[in-house]
Amino acid sequence: MISRHRTVQVRIGKVAVGGGAPVVVQSMTNTDTADVEATVAQVRALARAGSELVRLTVNTAEAAEAVPRIRDALDAAGVEVPLIGDFHFNGHRLLAEHPACAEALAKYRINPGNVGSGEKKDAQFASMIETAIRYDRAVRIGVNWGSLDKALVARMMDENAQRAEPLDADAVMREIMVASALESAHKAEALGLSRDHIVLSCKMSGVQDLIAVYRLLAERTDHALHLGLTEAGMGSKGIVASTAALAVLLQEGIGDTIRISLTPEPGGDRAEEVRVAQEILQSMGLRAFMPAVIACPGCGRTTSTYFQQLAQDIQSYLREQMPVWRERYPGVETMDVAVMGCVVNGPGESKHANIGISLPGTGERPAAPVYIDGEKAVTLKGEGIAEAFQAIVEDYVRSHYGGER
Repeated sequence: MISRHRTVQVRIGKVAVGGGAPVVVQSMTNTDTADVEATVAQVRALARAGSELVRLTVNTAEAAEAVPRIRDALDAAGVEVPLIGDFHFNGHRLLAEHPACAEALAKYRINPGNVGSGEKKDAQFASMIETAIRYDRAVRIGVNWGSLDKALVARMMDENAQRAEPLDADAVMREIMVASALESAHKAEALGLSRDHIVLSCKMSGVQDLIAVYRLLAERTDHALHLGLTEAGMGSKGIVASTAALAVLLQEGIGDTIRISLTPEPGGDRAEEVRVAQEILQSMGLRAFMPAVIACPGCGRTTSTYFQQLAQDIQSYLREQMPVWRERYPGVETMDVAVMGCVVNGPGESKHANIGISLPGTGERPAAPVYIDGEKAVTLKGEGIAEAFQAIVEDYVRSHYGGER
């Protein structure tokens, strides 16, 4: 069991973040928020994939005007996922001028480096915090290394230069990140925002930098923490980098909510970032989101691709069913399904799963034994093995997790 870093719990709509609650998965839309239809469709898709919080860009008056309409459309469709407003530069004005937007959002994301400069900075930050207090909304103070407060950077660089033993550039950067988050949190609390309404984040794009800065942050505060590797990248690079960084921190008990900031491929599925976040948490044993498909990688004994296709079909089937099963069959997300390709590990792995099938390898007898909870249940043969196995999975789900909520 991983021991979690102790943090204050924050309520975002009906979702609990921190304070011992399970690590929460969140995502962000990439539609034009002013396009209500497209944004509603994407939020619904993200929520269907399992995103528990969804963030929207709120950067223009048109976007701010659209937010309450988006909330209303989601409510009408029975989609209760809390919405977070992502504000930069003009958030103070948008929240003040569009109270319906302020009320429709469950949380505001504020970047301390982008709330203004000089004399305007404190007033504009205060305006956003006062709005959060007025509507009893949570705030994420999200520091990003690409948009740090220039005055803070200059001040801390000067202070470091005057040290007897100055820190190196990377260490100073990490200290600036943490100072920005903590100083902003202290200002918010001084304005009257309670500690249980504040989430902090310090996002960086380097794996080792992110690990180091969150270790510092966790040492110095009990605020709830949001994790994410900013600008993680595309495809396998983004997935691997995010997993490498977040897995270390989560293993150390650091992090209350996560987002995987993947750059989508053109026309790609935005919900991929949700699935990656879920798979990280599930593979670490922190949460379960959908039945796990255990499948061998294949070798010279499995020159047929039949078992690969079956594993892919079963995984796709389980993912498609989960939005319904999640409500109808509590506990189904902990189920293991094994799809194995030959006699070497096939029977053994199949016996360890809730349901497993051991397909014949090259030269083996054309029969596929199926095991249910460790016992051989049936041997499938012929052309309809895939359909028969899927039917067995469906029957198992109904009989073992049955009963609608």
